[in-house]
Amino acid sequence: MSKPVQLRGEVLDVRRSGSYFVISMTAPGIPEQTRPGHFLNIGIGGEDSSMLLRRSFAIHQVQERGMYGGTLEIVVGVNGKGSQWLADRKRHDTVSVVGPLGRPFVLPKQPVACVLVGGGYGSAPLFMLAEQLRERGCRVDVVIGAATEDKLFGVLDIKRLASSLTITTDDGSLGEQGRVTDVLPEVMERHDAGVVYACGPMGMLAAVAHIAGNHRAHSQCSVEESMACGVGVCMTCVLPVVGDDGLTRMVRSCTDGPVFRGDRVRWSDVGTIPDDVVGAPQVGGH
Repeated sequence: MSKPVQLRGEVLDVRRSGSYFVISMTAPGIPEQTRPGHFLNIGIGGEDSSMLLRRSFAIHQVQERGMYGGTLEIVVGVNGKGSQWLADRKRHDTVSVVGPLGRPFVLPKQPVACVLVGGGYGSAPLFMLAEQLRERGCRVDVVIGAATEDKLFGVLDIKRLASSLTITTDDGSLGEQGRVTDVLPEVMERHDAGVVYACGPMGMLAAVAHIAGNHRAHSQCSVEESMACGVGVCMTCVLPVVGDDGLTRMVRSCTDGPVFRGDRVRWSDVGTIPDDVVGAPQVGGH
């Protein structure tokens, strides 16, 4: 288990990658504990900011050594004041960081054919994952997709790590026109995939988990629930997940996830509290 570190990271570099910003920062004590799928919780707006809620970002890459004693990278898509503030950081600015957080992807004990599926900048944690799977002798095929070409992330870099790369865009601006789930079944069949790893929008994850189940493959999905605190206190990121005992509980994405078995998440009930959840209020009860 990792022991989260709280620190003030110093920004080393902010670079554009398509529609996104890749931010490198110092983070001594975090890289050596980080596994693919871990995330960071970052304070937004500085100490005097009115933006109280922190933001969570998947860890893209880490470097344990070097002149800064450990650095990491996150990928930021600007969609509001908070993410814009982060993208506007300059070299030597500091940010409040807590990490590594959450439960990472589980790597197979034996070599197996794996398919990695990423939607938009949801592909950020898949780079580290691809490297570690290859080190274990696994075949790694990658499928990434986005609405448009500029919303894809890291195409050239992931191509170097993958045995094969399939790209989809909604508008056909790069790769095949359509969604990742349109091409996933064929990729899985071609390489007899035993495990599917996915990170991206919830609708995509639900479809990926369904396809993996139909092919009798294991799936691990890193969910994109809103995680404000990152440490299990605020309860904004709960979703219904079936446990080993067959009972459904509302679990926290930030501490019990963000990676879940795809066949255990009740995707159609995300955003609700199903009546059969353990501890759910009973209508007409006392």
